[in-house]
Amino acid sequence: MMKHQTISIRNDNVSEVMTQSPLIISASRATDIPAFYTDWFFHRLDMGYVRWRNPFSGQDSYVSFGNTRFIVFWSKNPAPLLPYLSTLKERGIGCYIQYTLNDYETEGLEPNVPPLQQRIETFRRLVDALGIGAVVWRFDPLILTDRITIDTLLEKIAHIADALVGYTEKLVFSFADIESYKKVSRNLSQSSINYREWDEATMREFASRLSAMNRDNWNFRLSTCAEFIDLSEYGIEHNRCIDPELISRLAPDDSALQNFLYNARSDSGQRKACGCILSKDIGAYNTCPHGCLYCYANTSPASAFANYKRALANPLTDSII
Repeated sequence: MMKHQTISIRNDNVSEVMTQSPLIISASRATDIPAFYTDWFFHRLDMGYVRWRNPFSGQDSYVSFGNTRFIVFWSKNPAPLLPYLSTLKERGIGCYIQYTLNDYETEGLEPNVPPLQQRIETFRRLVDALGIGAVVWRFDPLILTDRITIDTLLEKIAHIADALVGYTEKLVFSFADIESYKKVSRNLSQSSINYREWDEATMREFASRLSAMNRDNWNFRLSTCAEFIDLSEYGIEHNRCIDPELISRLAPDDSALQNFLYNARSDSGQRKACGCILSKDIGAYNTCPHGCLYCYANTSPASAFANYKRALANPLTDSII
C-alpha cells in the first residue's frame, strides 16, 4: 500500500514533531479553503506545515509541505486564490481547481455563495490564469425536490454550460444521496425542503438527456463523482477528482511527481466508489460558512459559522480548528 513519506520538523512551538509529507495536497473535500481560508493556507505554506485533526478519532497529526509538488483545490468561490497563483508558480507547485458551480439561487440551497454570474466570471478568470483543463466544472450535487425536477436541473446546467464553452473540458456531477447522511436530511427538513431521493430510473433518465444535450451543444467530457451506477452507455465516465492523468498533463516536467503518478493507486481512505489517487486532505469538517443546506461536511450552518468566527480570531494558528 502506498503511504506518504514521513519527516521530522519543528512546529510553531519549536518542538520536534513527525509529519506526513505528501506530494499531493487536497485542499479540501472537508471545507472550502479557497473561499474562506486562503490567507491562512498560504501563511501555513510559508511556515511549512499544518496541524490536521482526524474527524473520527479527534487525534491531531502534522502534515509537512516539504515535499508538496501539487495541490488540488476544491471550492464554490475560489476567487481569493487569484492573487496567490503566482506564489505557487514561484514555488514550483502545480495546481488545479475542482470548482463547484451550481445554480440553486432561486431555491436558496446555497445562501452564502456569490451571485451566479459573479461565480461564472471567476471561473473564466481562473482559466485565463491557469489554462484550459486546470479548472474543472462540477455541478454537485444534483438535488430533486418538489421545486427542482430533472427538467429544472437540465435547464440550470444548460445555462452555465453555454457560458463556459471554451473554458472547461469537463462536467462532473453526482446525485444527492440524502438519506445516507442524517444531518443532511435533518437540515433540509428543518428548512422545509421537500427533497426526493434519486433511483436508478431517474438517474438514467437524467444521464440520457444530459448526454444528448451535450452532444448537440458543448461536447464536454461527462463524469460522475463517487457513483456506483454505470452510465457508460451514455458516454459518462467515473471521475477521478485527484486525477493522475490531469496532474501529469499539467506538470509534465516534474520528474518526482511523474514517478509518483506512474505508480499511483486509488486512495483507500476514500469512499469505495471514489477513483481518486493518494493525496492528503488538510481540511476540517464543520468550518465552512457557505451554509449550503445539503452539506454533509457540517453538523449545522450555525456551528460551522461559529467555528469560522473562531478561526478568524486566530488567523496564524497551525490548524483550521
